[in-house]
Amino acid sequence: MRLFFHWINLLIIVTIAISLFTEPAWADKASPQREEIALVNGKAISKIQYERRLSAFKKRAFRKGQEMKDSDLTTAKNRILEDLIDTEVLYQQSQKEGVKVDDQTINEQTEKIKKRFPDEKAYKKAIERMHVSEREIRAEIQRAFAIKQLLDTNVRQKITVTEEECKKYYNNNQNLFKRKEQVKLSQIWIKLSPNDDKSKKIQARKKIETIQKKVQQGEDFGKLAKANSDGLAAKHEGSLGYIDRGHMEKPFEDAAFSLNVGEVSGIIETQAGYYLIKVIDKKSAGTIPYKEVQPMIERQLKKEKEKTEIQSYIEKLRKSAKIKRFN
Repeated sequence: MRLFFHWINLLIIVTIAISLFTEPAWADKASPQREEIALVNGKAISKIQYERRLSAFKKRAFRKGQEMKDSDLTTAKNRILEDLIDTEVLYQQSQKEGVKVDDQTINEQTEKIKKRFPDEKAYKKAIERMHVSEREIRAEIQRAFAIKQLLDTNVRQKITVTEEECKKYYNNNQNLFKRKEQVKLSQIWIKLSPNDDKSKKIQARKKIETIQKKVQQGEDFGKLAKANSDGLAAKHEGSLGYIDRGHMEKPFEDAAFSLNVGEVSGIIETQAGYYLIKVIDKKSAGTIPYKEVQPMIERQLKKEKEKTEIQSYIEKLRKSAKIKRFN
């Protein structure tokens, strides 16, 4: 599978123009001559495009601490070139089929790119340093969305996954659908830090005790969590969702798995503060039922089919294209 599929996902497509800001080796020098590295039906793929992609690849490898052998670099260069050819073949086909990308879409994505910079001045400085114009950025966005529309129409919309295929995958991959014992929790958390003094700990303890009394008197646990709890879960009435056994601090976990569904714990003390937890549901260890994972399986199979079908579609277009490489 070529590098093409690393950006075919919409979330990557909408930011593909960011690759224009990747600094190639010659970025601080005068703008280079746009030499051709390949021709697709007479349309040039410039060396500047190739160098930007290669520079981005090298930087990603460096950040990940990956050592680049000569053979790895040669492979990467070939893949990048073929990726650019794939993109050009697809874009030309989109134009043959009259695919249009509206200005609103291009404007929205341009604004998303600008938001990656502190302000307009920083954005302008970046594109000037990279010898890139806003017109080029808009053109990249237009190309990316034209290709997406082409693939949506000719490939993605035609892909289906049957119930039989999903069940077959489930039955043949039972090892992927094992789960540990789980508990679904809501919490009320009064946060403490290791540096808090004794008075803050006393204050936190009194607060959790007051809340505990309200719970015991029948007040709604979720509403109390939303009003009093610390942490992001407070926005969702304290909901933590399902948690596997072995993924919690011991005092917290011991309490969670000892309670019955619907029960509320006593006050739990940890290094992070004081808690009250309520058990919403429990699931025993074992194989996850098919109905629970069917949507995930369907998405996975569709994704796999999509990769295969897109590759076949590209190869079909390539056969009728005149491609000349100069590297």
